[in-house]
Amino acid sequence: MFKFIPKTLTYVLIAFFIFGIFKTLFSQGDSKALRDALHKKTFLVDVRTPDEFASGSVPGAVNIPLDRIEQSLDRFKGKGSVVVFCRSGMRSSQARDVLVRNGYKDVVNGGAWEKVRDAKATLAKQK
Repeated sequence: MFKFIPKTLTYVLIAFFIFGIFKTLFSQGDSKALRDALHKKTFLVDVRTPDEFASGSVPGAVNIPLDRIEQSLDRFKGKGSVVVFCRSGMRSSQARDVLVRNGYKDVVNGGAWEKVRDAKATLAKQK
């Protein structure tokens, strides 16, 4: 019976390692960076599809779907701080990577759009 404990422990450690990698790759965004960005004049970009955007988004956000980010780079010029967001944080993570690769430095993955909406509403109440 005790022969299986080391093997099981090995599998558990591998699972935790893989979970850590996926958590890093598909994080829900950086809350502190999001709060800091929302304190400035920020370009809010919903990278979901137009249909998803039409069903609800963050007030003041524009819709530039992930598959159109590279073709829309000129829309980001001069915007300063940018917050990208989507349904879960996966597409916004990819959008952030595209923007950073193309020279945009102040880009925050806001994660899920509801998180960005709520953070913006909380900030508005505090003012």
